[in-house]
Amino acid sequence: MLVFLVVVASIIATVIALNFIPGEKKVQTRISEIYSVHDPQFLRSMSHLLGPPLVSGNQVKELINGDEIFPPMLAAIRAAEKTITFETYIYWSGEIGKEFADALAQRARAGVKVHVLVDWAGSAKMDDQLLQLMKDAGVEILKYHPLHWYHLARMNNRTHRKLLVIDGKVGFTGGVGIADNWLGNAQDADHWRDSHFRIEGPAVAQMQAAFMDNWIKTSGEVLHGEDYFPPIEPVGEHYAQVFKSSSSEGSESVRLMYLLSIASARKTVYIANAYFVPDDLSVQTIVRALQRGVKVKILMPGTRTDSEPVRRASRARWGELLEAGAEMYEYQPTMFHCKVMIVDDVWVSVGSTNFDSRSFRLNDEANLNIYDHAFAQRQIDIFEDDLKKSRQITYEAWQRRPWSEKLLEHTMALLRSQM
Repeated sequence: MLVFLVVVASIIATVIALNFIPGEKKVQTRISEIYSVHDPQFLRSMSHLLGPPLVSGNQVKELINGDEIFPPMLAAIRAAEKTITFETYIYWSGEIGKEFADALAQRARAGVKVHVLVDWAGSAKMDDQLLQLMKDAGVEILKYHPLHWYHLARMNNRTHRKLLVIDGKVGFTGGVGIADNWLGNAQDADHWRDSHFRIEGPAVAQMQAAFMDNWIKTSGEVLHGEDYFPPIEPVGEHYAQVFKSSSSEGSESVRLMYLLSIASARKTVYIANAYFVPDDLSVQTIVRALQRGVKVKILMPGTRTDSEPVRRASRARWGELLEAGAEMYEYQPTMFHCKVMIVDDVWVSVGSTNFDSRSFRLNDEANLNIYDHAFAQRQIDIFEDDLKKSRQITYEAWQRRPWSEKLLEHTMALLRSQM
């Protein structure tokens, strides 16, 4: 009996180690500030380091809150003629979950090839009848890393990607999950503030490829051909790229993108992020930007948050940033779930990625990067409008917080590698 218990304990310890001890090396040294965002070398570096290159001819439109986000997504699904590919972390039962399920099922019944990949943990609140409704209609729906013995070593690796591609030509990505929290217009504490983005143009093929990455890993099936990757003509003036990261390959891609973007800033860095828990190198990179005269503004959730431990861990990291001159804000009306970074009025990164170790090293993520002055200015205007509904936290106020809060925050910060 004792031998059996020892074996079981050893297996459990091994599983925990495999899930919580990262296996790959991470960027540990300073990113050299050798060129700016406006230097052509910046785009070359981003294109080669992150994988797919930035391509011209795209058109990206921001969608603000559920009232603007869900109708175009649903309209695109209902207009699909050949294929729909959809990957998301959160998919819960409820009003909007049922509406998406009905739309996807209707197109599958009409002969459209519909492929849906939901995260096993993120879809825990999806009723079986909703799954069955889609399956009965012909939707091919799978769960990423479900609870099986052969997934135990990867249970901590979730897909956090939010990708919807219609006919290989129109794509959507951003922060929104499929749940009633995102309905409405952030009008009260029950309706979240978030942004999503619609894209047309050649970069949609990169978004499709990001979906295919996890679809192949989950199903073993390769979806290809013109129905999924059709010829795409230029439709706009935006340079854009969609790149992906995961714990099994390219885990440093998204973290490197953030670090390199901040290191290349010369005027401004605006970060709007739902879960901002920077590691030491990220803090150092932001501080160096401040020291060379870059204005840094960081917007995060306030007390209305879905993860108080993350907020506490975040606040423990603010001292060095505030002292160096960063402006830190907490959004007040409701949960703030955006994931947007704007650098020097031209470079914008949006998508599923949070500014924390979980997104940087553990989750599967995908971001859309856009290089365009007009688009960046619109995102700055939206950012500044959100600041009007936020409370700025000064270094003095941060220092004066009660010792009990400091103790709790530093305790939570010890767990930041899993946040």
